[in-house]
Amino acid sequence: MQSSSPSVDSPPRLTYLIKRLEMAERARMEEVLQPLGVTLYQYTALSVLERRGGLSSAQLARRNFVTPQASNQLVALLERQGLIERRADTGNRRILRVWLSDDGRRMLAACHRAVNEIEERMLSVLTAVQAREFRVSLERTLAVLTDV
Repeated sequence: MQSSSPSVDSPPRLTYLIKRLEMAERARMEEVLQPLGVTLYQYTALSVLERRGGLSSAQLARRNFVTPQASNQLVALLERQGLIERRADTGNRRILRVWLSDDGRRMLAACHRAVNEIEERMLSVLTAVQAREFRVSLERTLAVLTDV
């Protein structure tokens, strides 16, 4: 009778490799962001706001993969640090929209430089074509699983 479990000689599952890649990438990012005084969650939030300013705290929470409560704490901290600004929504004054401040843009630029080195190292084993195909493949598979 054949077993449905993988043999010792079979390659690791793709989902396992993706998780290991994510964990390795997170560890390296935390290493390079720490000297800048930025956590990975702060960097992610600032990066989201760079691409899509004017989000509410709840919208930022969804895009940052954290709870609304954690997002509120994160937003309050980023605001105290002067990295973001909150402004009342013109259509609903009870909603506060979050925007990068000038200091936030400068901090994010420094973070991007540090993170670029990680991405370059990670992709250094691929040709330029393979790196583009890798990005496209990740985007396509992510879209399928997130119903985009």
